[in-house]
Amino acid sequence: MQAINVRLIQITLLAVILGAWQVGVTSGVIDRFFFPAPYDIVNQVVSWVSDPGFYKHVGITLSETVLGYLIRTGLGVAAGVWLGLSPSISRVLDPFIKAVNAIPRVVLAPIFVLWLGLGLWSKVALAVTLVFFVTFFNALQGVREVNPVVLSNTRILGARRSELLRHVYFPAAATWILSSLRTSVGFAVVGAIIGEYLGASAGLGYLIARSEGNFDAVGVFGGIIILAVFVLIIDLFLDVAEKRLITWKPRPGEERPA
Repeated sequence: MQAINVRLIQITLLAVILGAWQVGVTSGVIDRFFFPAPYDIVNQVVSWVSDPGFYKHVGITLSETVLGYLIRTGLGVAAGVWLGLSPSISRVLDPFIKAVNAIPRVVLAPIFVLWLGLGLWSKVALAVTLVFFVTFFNALQGVREVNPVVLSNTRILGARRSELLRHVYFPAAATWILSSLRTSVGFAVVGAIIGEYLGASAGLGYLIARSEGNFDAVGVFGGIIILAVFVLIIDLFLDVAEKRLITWKPRPGEERPA
């Protein structure tokens, strides 16, 4: 199916859903209090976007998300590669890693607030804990999946450990790591939003929490729409990064060389 046809189907489907929703609210079939009309939600989003003060909230949430995302990526990849290259240490730490991973991340939020206060870093810490293990386990598995024949041949050619990391381990684990980056974008945003819910004076989570406190469903849905667009924009950047970093990977519909 051609890309233009797929896009046309997607737009048509979205128009049908929103149109049915709008008609349902207008006719009274759908309760406006719980599910406000799409027209009202769009007006709320436009009102926010037109207000220069709104971008302060976006900047704060973006800062929390990006910092949590970058710190988590660095720590997760480093820890995953390290344990992937050290099977004995991995076996020793395995029960502790599983125990920490089993802790619900949300219950850590009040602890981070006590430790780091209500400012930026408590939200960043929560974002890091929410998405760390996604990257960690993918990097670990990516390193373990390296073809042993390729490793043996590279060692025979005299490659040092640093060269193995650069030319064998990281390229082999790149698909796993980038997959985790895409999956964890939403978790990084969730971490920032939950932190803002617990205590903040600005941010997209603060706007949603304020609307919720006022029983303003339009504001809540408007905040959700903005967050969805927020994540989609980050996802577009990841698409570009994936195309540049994994140039050898065939595109959808292309066949691998024989």
